[in-house]
Amino acid sequence: MGNERDMIEKGRTALGMELGSTRIKAVLIGENHEVLASGSYDWENRLENGIWTYSLEDVWKGVQGSYRALKEDVKRQYGVTLISIGSMGFSAMMHGYLAFDGAGELLVPFRTWRNTITGEASKELTELFQYNIPQRWSIAHLYQAVLNGEEHLARLSHITTLAGYVHWKLTGRKVLGVGEASGMFPIDTGTKKFNERMIRQFEELVADKRYPWKLSEILPEVLVAGEPAGMLTEEGARLLDPSGDLAAGIVLCPPEGDAGTGMAATNSVKKRTGNVSAGTSVFAMIVLERELKKVHPEIDLVTTPDGSLVGMVHCNNCTSDLNAWVNLFREFAEAIGAEVSMDKLFGTLYNKALEGDPDCGGLLAYNYFSGEHLTGFEEGRPLFVRTPDAKFNLANFMRVHLMTSLGALKTGLDLLFREEDVQADEILGHGGLFKTKGVGQRLLAAAVNAPVSVMETAGEGGAWGVALLAAYVKNKQDGESLGSYLADRVFADVKAEKLSPDAADVAGFNAFIKQYAGGLPIERAAVDVLR
Repeated sequence: MGNERDMIEKGRTALGMELGSTRIKAVLIGENHEVLASGSYDWENRLENGIWTYSLEDVWKGVQGSYRALKEDVKRQYGVTLISIGSMGFSAMMHGYLAFDGAGELLVPFRTWRNTITGEASKELTELFQYNIPQRWSIAHLYQAVLNGEEHLARLSHITTLAGYVHWKLTGRKVLGVGEASGMFPIDTGTKKFNERMIRQFEELVADKRYPWKLSEILPEVLVAGEPAGMLTEEGARLLDPSGDLAAGIVLCPPEGDAGTGMAATNSVKKRTGNVSAGTSVFAMIVLERELKKVHPEIDLVTTPDGSLVGMVHCNNCTSDLNAWVNLFREFAEAIGAEVSMDKLFGTLYNKALEGDPDCGGLLAYNYFSGEHLTGFEEGRPLFVRTPDAKFNLANFMRVHLMTSLGALKTGLDLLFREEDVQADEILGHGGLFKTKGVGQRLLAAAVNAPVSVMETAGEGGAWGVALLAAYVKNKQDGESLGSYLADRVFADVKAEKLSPDAADVAGFNAFIKQYAGGLPIERAAVDVLR
């Protein structure tokens, strides 16, 4: 305890904060990269005028609340008021659209990654660049605004992401880490900057609009992991910690997206490594050895925090519907007077799924709270359906809802592994789906037909990942790559449990995914009819 207190008092620490879909989490790590304290704040997006959004007021309420909870945890554990921190970093959900005028005022409500309203722009830009531009990407949102003739574009000064916005307000610098930037606009992996050819193509595309800006002028500066990205200003310190205790002058790493922090948190930044992050959304990241043979609308090309090319399969929906069913069981337990913790409830129901039939006994479910581009849905309707003679029991019921949470993901990964012959030596799983030991891991192994490992640190998630990137800025030696830093100085002694796929599970998942694909017209009917 004394050593930890000394580290905190002398600022030999790093802070990481990640703004996730439903929770903002902050962690403070020590010299050995272990978590010393943490804090969190729950929040939810809102559907306003057909747009999934968070208000900027909610952003700062959440950031301050998460930091305050961390600070209280430090005080409770160590009897120390948090004043000095060695380095810090901020991360958030990737993509989306935050547009500001020259005075720094937000021009339109924040459009998050969850929106599927840029289909026309996405298609046109993909054809123009010959590079997949998903609907979530910032450039798709910008061009859709152009196509829509939105008046705010005449006053546009700069665009950024949620992580970039928080970083800008804390440091005064309009920058992004290369991994986060790769979800705004395509990256040239040679220069590790935005692709200049494509920038010119876009500027020529909109030249007739005579906007008072060029794309090259409104995008953030791109930095790679290890580059200092500014210092916490006095104004930023008060914004983060309104009590006035936190000292300014702390170095920040480049702001990264949740994909990049997930790669850092699972030691998955080297080629032929991969990870799957499964929470409210689910995405898989495979670090590629080469460019893909062709453009796949289902596959995003992004980068690691140090600029290596990554094939990314991103799905908007994962555990939201699953969590809703667990909450229904919680309500039932309360109604009959049974006291059960949520941890026990999740653990019991998840483990029950392993008793189910490999193919879910003929049950079918879709977890589409929102649209799912991989399967062609602009809106979603959570759906459970069965035939009268299906094997309807609790085990199969839980299994189908766990497996459907990976259904769209498998659809995309099959393209990478089967059509593009991408190789991955190991897949690391992290996020809420893997908190119940062995369950999500086993089903993911069946989905990808490859070994899946879960590290003992997996529960720390993206906040820990961005804390590692902050520590790297402060501690790296000359010429020490991010991959080497993580492998040699962070994960050398970290234990990981590897689980190989079970043949019956693989066959069952393949049978389920065939029914999943064949049943999509049912989901389409639900979207069309239920209004």
